[in-house]
Amino acid sequence: MSRISAHNARLDALAGLVQETGVLRLRDAASRLGVSEITIRRDIAADGERLSCLGGYIIPVQDGTVSSDYVLEQEKDSHATAKARACRQAAVMIEPYDTVFIDCGTTMPHLARQIPANAHVTVICYSLNVAEELASRNDVRLIMLGGVYHPEAASFSGDEGIEVLKRININKAFLSAGGVDEQHGVTCSHFHEVPIKQMVMQRSMQKHLVVDSSKFSKVRAARYASIGDFNSIVSDQPLPFVK
Repeated sequence: MSRISAHNARLDALAGLVQETGVLRLRDAASRLGVSEITIRRDIAADGERLSCLGGYIIPVQDGTVSSDYVLEQEKDSHATAKARACRQAAVMIEPYDTVFIDCGTTMPHLARQIPANAHVTVICYSLNVAEELASRNDVRLIMLGGVYHPEAASFSGDEGIEVLKRININKAFLSAGGVDEQHGVTCSHFHEVPIKQMVMQRSMQKHLVVDSSKFSKVRAARYASIGDFNSIVSDQPLPFVK
């Protein structure tokens, strides 16, 4: 096989893997294809159309651009009423002694505030804004996933958190998203969140997507799930493309 043919074959394989997972670790891609990480980076840089390498992850390019423009402080007050309405609906699902996961983002503190009093639940989270809402509650056992802190999202990431999740059974997971699109699925702006979200979905008996309607038909850089992967989609408005 010529060098150009091998290059194109690797790009096709990478594109297929990223389409399946939404985001792919660079080291995992190198291992799967039997080449070095430097070779993978060179292939992606030479192509420049389908994929992008950010940090240690490979993500898809949407319409020629890679979007990672979400900053928590800028989004905090955006659509607050709609977010609170969606979270009130989601909180009804929480039952006494549940073990629940609450995702990061500006929607989820509304859910944390809505957890019923004396519920005696265990809450797993990886974002400071959710932890701050629950840290003083005596009826909530809080498990905070640590790792590397990302100030733009007020959340943590790392292998340590993934290993903790592997040892926990979750009754209900409440996940957030920056975009929900019929074709491109459920996406977020920060690729460091994807491994945590996907592990949570593996460990959860019920998976609920909690978003306000401004996220409908939006697509962000990092895909982490399909719409059909969730037991329910909880929002202030019905999702227009799900019957």
